[in-house]
Parts: sequence; structure tokens; C-alpha cells
Amino acid sequence: MPNVSISEFVPILQIAIGPVILISGVGLLLLSMTNRLGRVVDRSRFLWRELRESASDDREAINIQLTILSKRAKLIRLAIIFASISLLLTATLIIVLFITALLNLEDVWLIIILFIGCMLSLIASLILFIMDINQSLIALRVETGQS
Repeated sequence: MPNVSISEFVPILQIAIGPVILISGVGLLLLSMTNRLGRVVDRSRFLWRELRESASDDREAINIQLTILSKRAKLIRLAIIFASISLLLTATLIIVLFITALLNLEDVWLIIILFIGCMLSLIASLILFIMDINQSLIALRVETGQS
């Protein structure tokens, strides 16, 4: 194992701070997304009970809402998957930063690829999150009879 002094180690820590902050931010996004998924599941269960007990004229509106909730659950699940991939790539990036610095490796391409993968996963997650929000507004219009 190479001998690294504190003065050589501090810049490595400074470089790793950015990805660590990214982990914190994406973690908060994941918290929000899992809360939304929980609400979708709770609402679906409620509407499923309503569907079993409802009159035939209410069934169509409830079925439309259940279809929208199913789409939302799929969108949120994908958003969570992409956000998780972003976090995994960020954690891997931090490890690679330390290993390349400790071993004096100059493999910039691996760092670039990990960072781009992290950002692309985050972008995909946020796009899916926005799509979920749009679906929730469609469900609101259906529920209020504004469709």
C-alpha cells in the first residue's frame, strides 16, 4: 500500500465532497419518491375497496383512477430504480477517485464514464418523476369530473 501524506490526501477529499453532496441530494429525492409510491399504493387499496362496494355507475370512474394509479406506480418505481442507480454510480465514483489517487493511476475515462452515467440516471429519474406528477394531475381531473 502506498504511503500517502495528509497534504496529498486532502485534495482527494476535496474532490470527493461533490459526489458525497450528490448522494445526500439524491437520497432526499428517493425519500420523496418512496413517499409518493406509498401514497399511490394506499390510494389504490382504498379505490379497490370502493370498487367492490360501488354501484355500477361509479365503477368506470374508479377503474380509470386505478389505471392511472397503476401507471403512476410504474413511473415511480422506474424513477426510484434510476435514482438508486445514480447513487450506486456515485458511490462507485467516490471509491474510484480514492483508489486512483492512492495508486497514482491516471484513468480519467473511468471517472468520466461513472459521472456521466450518474447524471444520466439522475436525469432519467427526474423525467419519470415529472411524468408521475403529470399523471397525478390527470387523476385529479378525473376525480373532480374535469376530464
